[in-house]
Amino acid sequence: MNKAVRTRAGAAMAGAVLLVGGLTACGGDKAGADGGKAGADRKAGATASAPAQTPAEAVKASYLKTVKAGFAKAELTTVGADGKTLKQSGTKGWYPSTHDITLTRDTGDTRSIMLGDTVYSHMDKPVDGKVWMRMELAKDGKPGVRLNEDPAEYLAMLLGQQKLTFAGAERTGGAETRHFKAALTNEDLLKADESGKVMEEKDRAYLHEALKKISAVEVDLWIGADGHPARVDSVTTGEEGTSKTTATFSDYGSVPAITAPPEGEVILFDEVMKRSGS
Repeated sequence: MNKAVRTRAGAAMAGAVLLVGGLTACGGDKAGADGGKAGADRKAGATASAPAQTPAEAVKASYLKTVKAGFAKAELTTVGADGKTLKQSGTKGWYPSTHDITLTRDTGDTRSIMLGDTVYSHMDKPVDGKVWMRMELAKDGKPGVRLNEDPAEYLAMLLGQQKLTFAGAERTGGAETRHFKAALTNEDLLKADESGKVMEEKDRAYLHEALKKISAVEVDLWIGADGHPARVDSVTTGEEGTSKTTATFSDYGSVPAITAPPEGEVILFDEVMKRSGS
């Protein structure tokens, strides 16, 4: 595999293990926010189909519903600490973390499929007639801990957070939504869902481990009339600096399930490295 292919494979790998990022929310056409009254004790307004809820209740209800959906269409744009932009477009799944996405950088596009700890990266040029390279993120029997940037994960970070507030009813993406906000420290993040125990224990422990290297995050969440997150903007500060991401989600539970490439088209990462002399 030549240098260009190694570079693209690295780009795909990097995309598979991206930490959560985010753009601070400026958006949404406010329809019912009233500024200074936003707070943890302010309830998200009632609709014809749902009664008023506290921010904590709204996020919990959305989390439980989103977990059941399993998959959604996702569009994300991240501006990293280095100023470079990465776009993700395709399908994201959760529990376990999965994706089938196209990663777009200034160097071009790469398709990536992830099923749990296994990542398949599409190569520019076939190696031994194979066009997919398989990499394992697990090491020494331990899972490859990382954030998946899926809607269930964003909601999980907000479970039980006392700093979560209701910012008002807004239109975003042409639809009515409820807007929630939170600015969380590392200490806050490591307490996610500790009070309510909504998540399964293994999922909560995994999330806390993945959040350890994040020192702060600001999250703006818009929950649609269907009860699912429609948009998430976030600003994340970690060891490598601050990154900004905006994410939109749709078609919950109605997108095709993510599947691995045909085995005959797959070559192992170690084999590709051997053939490239690495």
